[in-house]
Amino acid sequence: MQIAANTVVSLMYKLTNHTTGEQIEITDETNPLVFLYGVGSLIPDFEANLSGKTTGDAFDFSIEAANAYGVPSEEEIVMIPSNVFHDEHGHFDTEMFQVGALIPMSDGQGHQMRGRILEITDDVVKMDFNHPLAGTDLHFEGSILEIREATADEISHGHAHGPHGHQH
Repeated sequence: MQIAANTVVSLMYKLTNHTTGEQIEITDETNPLVFLYGVGSLIPDFEANLSGKTTGDAFDFSIEAANAYGVPSEEEIVMIPSNVFHDEHGHFDTEMFQVGALIPMSDGQGHQMRGRILEITDDVVKMDFNHPLAGTDLHFEGSILEIREATADEISHGHAHGPHGHQH
């Protein structure tokens, strides 16, 4: 069977920074990436590079930053009043909120996001909401472990389920 729309793909890979060679992420046979192909849940160029592959096939490709998680945008760096981070007693938790910390937050519409603290002053916290891999050229190397037809439930839900049915 070939990777095509509405197939569930299981694969292992090593992801590195294409420019520096630094390892970013690794999966293996015991902890593979399993996904429903063709529903837009992954980087489009990632899926395009896997199209037509079969079980056992190896892959080795790179994706430029602009086609992966984008390039860093100054619009994603914001100044937030420091009192937003105060607890109910008006205290700022200096252990939790440190430069470099990745903080879960939500916007005015309730959308979840994570921001990295770049700078802290008495008045504001400067945060970067760019994706952590924005600006990084990616290199994927791995192999296809399994391909199967997606179930009707998986197709209607838009994602792969676990080996024993619905698991989310």
